[in-house]
Amino acid sequence: MKPVIVLDNVSVQYRAPEEVIRTFKEYAIQIMKRNIRFREFLALNHINLHVFDGEILGIIGRNGAGKSTLLKVISRVLVPTEGRVRISGMVSPLLELGAGFHPELTGRENIFLNGTLLGHTRREIEAHLPEIIEFAELGAFIDAPLRTFSSGMVARLGFSVATTWKPEILILDEVLAVGDEAFRHKCQDRMEMYRDHGTTTLLVTHDSSTVETLCTRAVWLDHGQIKAIGPSKEVVNLYRQSQ
Repeated sequence: MKPVIVLDNVSVQYRAPEEVIRTFKEYAIQIMKRNIRFREFLALNHINLHVFDGEILGIIGRNGAGKSTLLKVISRVLVPTEGRVRISGMVSPLLELGAGFHPELTGRENIFLNGTLLGHTRREIEAHLPEIIEFAELGAFIDAPLRTFSSGMVARLGFSVATTWKPEILILDEVLAVGDEAFRHKCQDRMEMYRDHGTTTLLVTHDSSTVETLCTRAVWLDHGQIKAIGPSKEVVNLYRQSQ
């Protein structure tokens, strides 16, 4: 197998104010007075990673471990402070609930919006519209404003649009956590089908059992560093032992 994602010595550094500032007005005043002191920390600390063609890679770790930052770097949403990222293929990211959607547009209108953002033409979206609606299981709600949708409905719609066309690289950040069990199984079936046809998937989830059953390999992140990488069951066991 050849790597389709390569991270060479990748670091991401953030700056955060040391004081708790509750309003933008207070922040602006303190900035003008030069009273704010910042602390710097590494969300990712010299990450070296190869992700291979056709694998499902699970990414696990506690809150704040750097999982979402890692996916944002791979999705080109964030530019690393240090290091190099090489991607071979088109990335279809689902980084957060409702990303690429507009709350005042209907579900149907948001399909066209999100599909366009993913690089598809209106004709292509129209051709797949019935399939997208059917997979998302939204029925008559498809013509209601997105702001009336539950989080599970938004997740179903986002996953359906992102995976109706076989993605080359699919990135999922906890988007399946809000769906019901039946829909999660449906998503897993689609991910396994695409894996068999060469799609590479990166999956961030707190559900370690999903990582064990669905992922070929796993990465355990802790404080921005890779603590372990290897077969999913081995890495999950190491992670559980650390709890």
